[in-house]
Amino acid sequence: MTPRLDDLVPAALRREWAADGTCPDLDLYALFRSHRLTNPGRVAVLDAAGALTYADLDLLARAAAAGLRRLGVCEGDVVGVQLPNGRDAVIADLALAALGAVALPFPVGRGVTEAISLLGRSGARAVIAAVDHRGTAHAADLVAAADQLPGLRVVIAAGPAEFPAGSVPWDDVLAADGRAFVPVRADPDSAARILVSSGSETEPKMVAYSHNALAGGRGNFMATLITGDGPPRCLFLVPLASAFGSNGTAVTLARHGGCLVLLDRFAPEAALAAIREHRPTHVLAVPTMIRMMLDQPGGGPMPPMTALVLGGAELDAATAAEAGQVFGCPVVNLYGSADGVNCHSGLGQRPASDPGPGVVVGMPDPRVAEIRIAPTAGEEEFGEIIARGPMTPMCYVGAPELNQRYRTAEGWVRTGDLGVIDENGRLRLVGRLKQVVIRGGVNISLAEVEHGLATHPGVREVVCLGVPDQVMGERLAACVVPRPGRALELADLCSHLFGQGVDRAKHPEHLLLLEALPLTPAGKPDRDALRDLLLRPRSASA
Repeated sequence: MTPRLDDLVPAALRREWAADGTCPDLDLYALFRSHRLTNPGRVAVLDAAGALTYADLDLLARAAAAGLRRLGVCEGDVVGVQLPNGRDAVIADLALAALGAVALPFPVGRGVTEAISLLGRSGARAVIAAVDHRGTAHAADLVAAADQLPGLRVVIAAGPAEFPAGSVPWDDVLAADGRAFVPVRADPDSAARILVSSGSETEPKMVAYSHNALAGGRGNFMATLITGDGPPRCLFLVPLASAFGSNGTAVTLARHGGCLVLLDRFAPEAALAAIREHRPTHVLAVPTMIRMMLDQPGGGPMPPMTALVLGGAELDAATAAEAGQVFGCPVVNLYGSADGVNCHSGLGQRPASDPGPGVVVGMPDPRVAEIRIAPTAGEEEFGEIIARGPMTPMCYVGAPELNQRYRTAEGWVRTGDLGVIDENGRLRLVGRLKQVVIRGGVNISLAEVEHGLATHPGVREVVCLGVPDQVMGERLAACVVPRPGRALELADLCSHLFGQGVDRAKHPEHLLLLEALPLTPAGKPDRDALRDLLLRPRSASA
């Protein structure tokens, strides 16, 4: 059974944002369809199979919607989507929007246990899954797990490999006649998509977003990064099925009439080749991807771009400057999450130095999310960052305890992050309430130590985390990717931290040197995998 998806933002505010034009007040398929009617020949998707125009994509989406309706998918149903970046993922997005169904995308590579959790807790009635992704048979795994998902009616298998018995081929869905299909005109303030957030819970959090929150709030964020030179052409190196990837179909296509350039998986050399061949205006990635691309051998100048747009973590200043020079465009580091907060520095270049607490993340935009600082026990100078605005999600899915913990009665989202609004009205991120190591009673902010280590000239990438200790409770470990040709030792890093003003009690006591950080399917550093490496007997940690 699908859980109730109540909107925790006051309805009067939602209507106000629609009335004043902050939100388009149309469902995602209707927005897409308007671009199809005005520019049918414009390219909508570029992937390994070639180019799809808006007209071509619409025909496929309508056929898929008709095929899904024939399988019993109805308005309001939750449908899981576990597909790699490519046209099928976009077709599924648009087909579900046209049906008034709720898409629940999650990246390929996530195991069947997590898929069962997401599909079961959301009450999903169907799932569209890859037949094979790099040796993992997602569709077959879900067919085998059907007895654990009593609400699941059908598994739809997509991909060129043979589909498993008990599933319905995606090609059969696409073979339906979409010419007579009549799309649902969904309430723009109803649920359109469930974003999956890794967060810090035992199970991934699921967050329901409306059509207006995606196309309006998130669409307004993207609008601030688009110049007047035509619609955006966005290379998505992050999965479309991730929270960051929700800026794909809903925002780049439906809201802004742009083009999606898609690779089915990230590889630095392939990403650089795609930039040279397809000349995107924007590249959406996580910092680790940019670092890997910068370490590739030189291949000549890059074509002009509007911006590198990075989410998931902060890119250190030295690497941001290097990336700006190599790619010849501003580097925009987002502060945001699936939970409903967004702020960024915009296309203007940041000053070389900006004294003050924490990191400047930008000027809050009320057309995206208003940001305030709430008093926090034990903190006099800083407070918890809370947000509410057109992009604010409706609620957590199937988790009333999370709504109680992270949402206020007025619909504000508690981020769990510490910050301050400075005298210039800019948000400064100081740290995270939840990302703290407690060593012998001393609270150590992981963000503070990571920021300090990232300024070391020999550090390409760093993630800090705590490891259990019988004496101190926890000790701090630094997992570091050195810059090419640099040798690093723990004593040198600690000396650098001391020079940065970081107290000795907060210095790391373990060092794990890596050629590259392990990544989650969403492209973020995999802290669980790093912790496993640190806890292995006779590990490479110092």
